[in-house]
Amino acid sequence: MTARSSSNAINSFPANLLPQLRKQAINVIPPVVAILIFLVIWQILCSGPKAPLPAPTTVVTETWDLIIDPFFDNGDTDKGLALQIFASLKRVAIGYSLAAIVGVGLGILIGTNKLMFRALDPLFQVLRTVPPLAWLPISLAAFRQANPSAIFVIFITAIWPILINTAVGVKQIPQDYNNVAKVLRLSKQKYFFKILFPATVPYIFTGLKIGIGLSWLAIVAAEMLTGGVGIGFFIWDAWNSSRISEIILALVYVGVVGLLLDKLVNYVASLVVTEEQK
Repeated sequence: MTARSSSNAINSFPANLLPQLRKQAINVIPPVVAILIFLVIWQILCSGPKAPLPAPTTVVTETWDLIIDPFFDNGDTDKGLALQIFASLKRVAIGYSLAAIVGVGLGILIGTNKLMFRALDPLFQVLRTVPPLAWLPISLAAFRQANPSAIFVIFITAIWPILINTAVGVKQIPQDYNNVAKVLRLSKQKYFFKILFPATVPYIFTGLKIGIGLSWLAIVAAEMLTGGVGIGFFIWDAWNSSRISEIILALVYVGVVGLLLDKLVNYVASLVVTEEQK
Protein backbone atom coordinates (compact mmCIF):
# COMPACT_ATOMS: atom_id res chain seq x y z
CA MET A 1 0.00 0.00 0.00
CA THR A 2 1.37 3.40 -0.97
CA ALA A 3 1.52 6.38 1.36
CA ARG A 4 -1.20 8.09 -0.66
CA SER A 5 -3.68 5.16 -0.49
CA SER A 6 -2.96 4.77 3.21
CA SER A 7 -3.73 8.45 3.75
CA ASN A 8 -7.01 8.12 1.83
CA ALA A 9 -8.03 5.14 3.96
CA ILE A 10 -7.32 7.06 7.16
CA ASN A 11 -9.26 10.09 5.93
CA SER A 12 -12.24 7.94 4.89
CA PHE A 13 -12.43 6.15 8.28
CA PRO A 14 -14.17 9.00 10.15
CA ALA A 15 -16.48 9.55 7.20
CA ASN A 16 -17.55 5.89 7.32
CA LEU A 17 -17.84 5.89 11.08
CA LEU A 18 -19.96 9.03 11.46
CA PRO A 19 -23.13 7.66 9.77
CA GLN A 20 -22.99 4.57 12.00
CA LEU A 21 -22.55 6.68 15.13
CA ARG A 22 -25.39 8.94 14.04
CA LYS A 23 -27.67 5.94 13.48
CA GLN A 24 -26.82 4.50 16.90
CA ALA A 25 -27.40 7.89 18.53
CA ILE A 26 -30.86 8.13 16.94
CA ASN A 27 -31.74 4.74 18.43
CA VAL A 28 -30.18 5.27 21.87
CA ILE A 29 -30.67 8.93 22.79
CA PRO A 30 -34.54 9.12 22.73
CA PRO A 31 -35.10 6.21 25.18
CA VAL A 32 -32.29 7.44 27.43
CA VAL A 33 -33.83 10.92 27.55
CA ALA A 34 -37.28 9.43 28.22
CA ILE A 35 -35.91 7.35 31.12
CA LEU A 36 -34.13 10.36 32.60
CA ILE A 37 -37.31 12.46 32.40
CA PHE A 38 -39.28 9.65 34.06
CA LEU A 39 -36.70 9.40 36.87
CA VAL A 40 -36.69 13.15 37.42
CA ILE A 41 -40.51 13.28 37.64
CA TRP A 42 -40.50 10.28 39.97
CA GLN A 43 -37.85 11.91 42.16
CA ILE A 44 -39.83 15.16 42.39
CA LEU A 45 -43.16 13.46 43.17
CA CYS A 46 -41.71 11.13 45.82
CA SER A 47 -39.25 13.43 47.57
CA GLY A 48 -41.62 14.63 50.27
CA PRO A 49 -41.75 13.05 53.74
CA LYS A 50 -45.32 11.83 53.16
CA ALA A 51 -44.67 10.34 49.72
CA PRO A 52 -46.29 6.88 49.39
CA LEU A 53 -43.37 5.47 47.39
CA PRO A 54 -39.60 5.87 47.77
CA ALA A 55 -37.78 8.14 45.35
CA PRO A 56 -35.21 6.64 42.92
CA THR A 57 -32.30 7.80 45.08
CA THR A 58 -33.91 6.17 48.11
CA VAL A 59 -34.44 2.92 46.21
CA VAL A 60 -30.77 2.78 45.22
CA THR A 61 -29.62 3.61 48.75
CA GLU A 62 -31.84 1.03 50.45
CA THR A 63 -31.13 -1.77 47.97
CA TRP A 64 -27.46 -1.11 47.32
CA ASP A 65 -26.39 -4.43 48.85
CA LEU A 66 -28.76 -6.31 46.55
CA ILE A 67 -27.52 -4.36 43.53
CA ILE A 68 -23.81 -4.95 44.07
CA ASP A 69 -24.17 -8.60 45.15
CA PRO A 70 -26.99 -10.27 43.20
CA PHE A 71 -25.49 -13.77 43.59
CA PHE A 72 -25.32 -14.17 47.37
CA ASP A 73 -26.75 -17.37 48.82
CA ASN A 74 -27.49 -17.59 52.54
CA GLY A 75 -29.54 -20.75 52.19
CA ASP A 76 -33.26 -21.47 52.00
CA THR A 77 -35.00 -18.53 50.26
CA ASP A 78 -32.44 -15.88 51.28
CA LYS A 79 -30.74 -15.48 47.90
CA GLY A 80 -29.67 -12.64 45.63
CA LEU A 81 -31.89 -11.30 42.88
CA ALA A 82 -29.87 -12.98 40.15
CA LEU A 83 -30.44 -16.40 41.74
CA GLN A 84 -34.12 -15.60 42.25
CA ILE A 85 -34.43 -14.68 38.57
CA PHE A 86 -32.53 -17.81 37.56
CA ALA A 87 -34.90 -20.04 39.56
CA SER A 88 -37.89 -18.42 37.83
CA LEU A 89 -36.26 -18.73 34.41
CA LYS A 90 -35.71 -22.47 34.92
CA ARG A 91 -39.43 -22.95 35.52
CA VAL A 92 -40.27 -20.78 32.52
CA ALA A 93 -37.82 -22.69 30.32
CA ILE A 94 -39.42 -26.04 31.16
CA GLY A 95 -43.05 -24.93 30.91
CA TYR A 96 -42.51 -22.79 27.82
CA SER A 97 -40.53 -25.51 26.01
CA LEU A 98 -43.29 -28.04 26.64
CA ALA A 99 -45.89 -25.52 25.46
CA ALA A 100 -43.88 -24.81 22.30
CA ILE A 101 -43.48 -28.50 21.42
CA VAL A 102 -47.09 -29.46 22.14
CA GLY A 103 -48.55 -26.21 20.77
CA VAL A 104 -46.71 -26.32 17.44
CA GLY A 105 -47.30 -30.04 16.97
CA LEU A 106 -51.00 -29.92 17.86
CA GLY A 107 -51.47 -26.69 15.91
CA ILE A 108 -50.10 -28.28 12.73
CA LEU A 109 -52.24 -31.37 13.31
CA ILE A 110 -55.54 -29.53 13.71
CA GLY A 111 -54.60 -27.00 11.05
CA THR A 112 -54.27 -29.74 8.44
CA ASN A 113 -57.44 -31.53 9.53
CA LYS A 114 -60.60 -29.49 8.98
CA LEU A 115 -62.82 -31.82 11.01
CA MET A 116 -60.49 -31.74 14.00
CA PHE A 117 -60.21 -27.96 13.74
CA ARG A 118 -64.00 -27.50 13.79
CA ALA A 119 -64.31 -29.91 16.73
CA LEU A 120 -61.53 -28.53 18.94
CA ASP A 121 -61.42 -24.82 18.10
CA PRO A 122 -64.44 -23.89 20.30
CA LEU A 123 -62.91 -25.80 23.23
CA PHE A 124 -59.57 -24.05 22.78
CA GLN A 125 -61.24 -20.65 22.54
CA VAL A 126 -62.98 -21.27 25.87
CA LEU A 127 -59.90 -22.62 27.68
CA ARG A 128 -57.59 -19.84 26.52
CA THR A 129 -59.78 -17.21 28.21
CA VAL A 130 -59.27 -18.78 31.65
CA PRO A 131 -56.89 -16.56 33.69
CA PRO A 132 -53.51 -18.24 34.40
CA LEU A 133 -53.85 -18.14 38.18
CA ALA A 134 -57.23 -19.86 37.98
CA TRP A 135 -55.33 -23.00 36.93
CA LEU A 136 -53.10 -22.92 40.02
CA PRO A 137 -55.54 -24.60 42.46
CA ILE A 138 -56.18 -27.35 39.89
CA SER A 139 -52.46 -27.92 39.36
CA LEU A 140 -51.77 -27.94 43.11
CA ALA A 141 -54.52 -30.51 43.59
CA ALA A 142 -53.12 -32.65 40.76
CA PHE A 143 -49.36 -32.42 41.44
CA ARG A 144 -49.36 -31.81 45.21
CA GLN A 145 -46.13 -29.79 44.86
CA ALA A 146 -45.42 -26.14 44.20
CA ASN A 147 -42.70 -26.46 41.55
CA PRO A 148 -44.53 -28.71 39.04
CA SER A 149 -47.71 -26.73 39.68
CA ALA A 150 -45.97 -23.49 38.68
CA ILE A 151 -44.54 -25.18 35.59
CA PHE A 152 -48.02 -26.40 34.62
CA VAL A 153 -49.37 -22.85 34.94
CA ILE A 154 -46.62 -21.70 32.55
CA PHE A 155 -47.48 -24.51 30.13
CA ILE A 156 -51.23 -23.90 30.11
CA THR A 157 -50.71 -20.14 29.78
CA ALA A 158 -48.24 -20.25 26.89
CA ILE A 159 -49.73 -23.05 24.82
CA TRP A 160 -52.85 -21.25 23.55
CA PRO A 161 -51.26 -18.44 21.50
CA ILE A 162 -48.71 -20.90 20.11
CA LEU A 163 -51.31 -23.52 19.20
CA ILE A 164 -53.88 -21.13 17.74
CA ASN A 165 -51.37 -19.09 15.72
CA THR A 166 -49.81 -22.26 14.32
CA ALA A 167 -53.19 -23.68 13.32
CA VAL A 168 -54.18 -20.40 11.67
CA GLY A 169 -50.84 -20.30 9.84
CA VAL A 170 -51.39 -23.79 8.43
CA LYS A 171 -54.89 -22.87 7.28
CA GLN A 172 -53.54 -19.72 5.58
CA ILE A 173 -51.21 -21.65 3.26
CA PRO A 174 -52.16 -20.56 -0.29
CA GLN A 175 -54.08 -23.22 -2.19
CA ASP A 176 -51.65 -22.79 -5.11
CA TYR A 177 -48.87 -24.20 -2.90
CA ASN A 178 -50.98 -27.26 -2.15
CA ASN A 179 -51.84 -27.69 -5.83
CA VAL A 180 -48.15 -27.58 -6.78
CA ALA A 181 -47.39 -30.17 -4.10
CA LYS A 182 -50.07 -32.47 -5.56
CA VAL A 183 -48.78 -31.98 -9.11
CA LEU A 184 -45.22 -32.75 -8.04
CA ARG A 185 -46.46 -35.62 -5.87
CA LEU A 186 -44.38 -34.50 -2.92
CA SER A 187 -44.06 -36.92 -0.03
CA LYS A 188 -45.47 -35.86 3.33
CA GLN A 189 -41.95 -35.22 4.59
CA LYS A 190 -41.01 -32.99 1.65
CA TYR A 191 -44.37 -31.21 1.82
CA PHE A 192 -43.75 -30.42 5.49
CA PHE A 193 -40.22 -29.08 5.07
CA LYS A 194 -40.63 -27.41 1.67
CA ILE A 195 -44.12 -25.91 1.91
CA LEU A 196 -45.98 -26.23 5.22
CA PHE A 197 -43.25 -25.28 7.69
CA PRO A 198 -41.74 -22.32 5.73
CA ALA A 199 -45.22 -20.85 5.12
CA THR A 200 -46.19 -21.26 8.77
CA VAL A 201 -42.97 -19.96 10.40
CA PRO A 202 -44.15 -16.32 10.76
CA TYR A 203 -47.35 -17.45 12.49
CA ILE A 204 -45.48 -19.88 14.74
CA PHE A 205 -43.07 -17.22 15.95
CA THR A 206 -45.90 -14.76 16.50
CA GLY A 207 -47.40 -17.32 18.87
CA LEU A 208 -44.02 -18.03 20.47
CA LYS A 209 -43.42 -14.33 21.06
CA ILE A 210 -46.81 -13.87 22.71
CA GLY A 211 -46.29 -17.07 24.68
CA ILE A 212 -42.94 -16.07 26.19
CA GLY A 213 -44.39 -12.79 27.43
CA LEU A 214 -47.38 -14.53 29.01
CA SER A 215 -45.08 -17.15 30.55
CA TRP A 216 -42.99 -14.54 32.30
CA LEU A 217 -46.09 -12.75 33.57
CA ALA A 218 -47.63 -15.99 34.83
CA ILE A 219 -44.57 -17.31 36.66
CA VAL A 220 -44.17 -14.12 38.70
CA ALA A 221 -47.82 -14.29 39.75
CA ALA A 222 -47.73 -18.05 40.41
CA GLU A 223 -44.62 -17.82 42.58
CA MET A 224 -46.31 -15.25 44.79
CA LEU A 225 -48.77 -17.97 45.81
CA THR A 226 -46.62 -21.12 45.69
CA GLY A 227 -43.62 -19.72 47.58
CA GLY A 228 -40.05 -21.01 47.41
CA VAL A 229 -37.15 -19.47 45.55
CA GLY A 230 -38.16 -17.22 42.66
CA ILE A 231 -38.62 -13.58 41.80
CA GLY A 232 -42.38 -13.76 42.40
CA PHE A 233 -41.95 -15.05 45.95
CA PHE A 234 -39.20 -12.46 46.51
CA ILE A 235 -41.63 -9.66 45.63
CA TRP A 236 -44.37 -11.11 47.84
CA ASP A 237 -41.99 -11.62 50.75
CA ALA A 238 -40.71 -8.04 50.39
CA TRP A 239 -44.30 -6.78 50.44
CA ASN A 240 -45.08 -8.71 53.62
CA SER A 241 -41.99 -7.13 55.19
CA SER A 242 -42.82 -3.62 53.87
CA ARG A 243 -39.59 -3.44 51.85
CA ILE A 244 -41.00 -1.32 49.04
CA SER A 245 -37.59 -0.38 47.61
CA GLU A 246 -36.76 -4.05 47.11
CA ILE A 247 -40.06 -4.56 45.29
CA ILE A 248 -39.25 -1.70 42.92
CA LEU A 249 -35.76 -3.08 42.26
CA ALA A 250 -37.23 -6.54 41.60
CA LEU A 251 -39.73 -5.03 39.15
CA VAL A 252 -36.85 -3.46 37.25
CA TYR A 253 -35.21 -6.90 37.01
CA VAL A 254 -38.50 -8.46 35.88
CA GLY A 255 -38.97 -5.84 33.16
CA VAL A 256 -35.41 -6.15 31.85
CA VAL A 257 -35.55 -9.94 31.75
CA GLY A 258 -38.93 -9.83 29.99
CA LEU A 259 -37.47 -7.50 27.37
CA LEU A 260 -34.46 -9.78 26.87
CA LEU A 261 -36.70 -12.83 26.45
CA ASP A 262 -38.72 -11.00 23.81
CA LYS A 263 -35.53 -9.97 21.98
CA LEU A 264 -34.25 -13.57 22.17
CA VAL A 265 -37.38 -14.95 20.48
CA ASN A 266 -37.13 -12.23 17.81
CA TYR A 267 -33.48 -13.13 17.21
CA VAL A 268 -34.23 -16.85 16.85
CA ALA A 269 -37.12 -15.99 14.52
CA SER A 270 -34.82 -13.90 12.30
CA LEU A 271 -32.31 -16.78 12.13
CA VAL A 272 -34.99 -19.30 11.18
CA VAL A 273 -36.59 -17.03 8.58
CA THR A 274 -33.18 -16.25 7.06
CA GLU A 275 -32.36 -19.94 6.88
CA GLU A 276 -35.70 -20.74 5.25
CA GLN A 277 -35.12 -18.06 2.61
CA LYS A 278 -31.81 -19.54 1.51
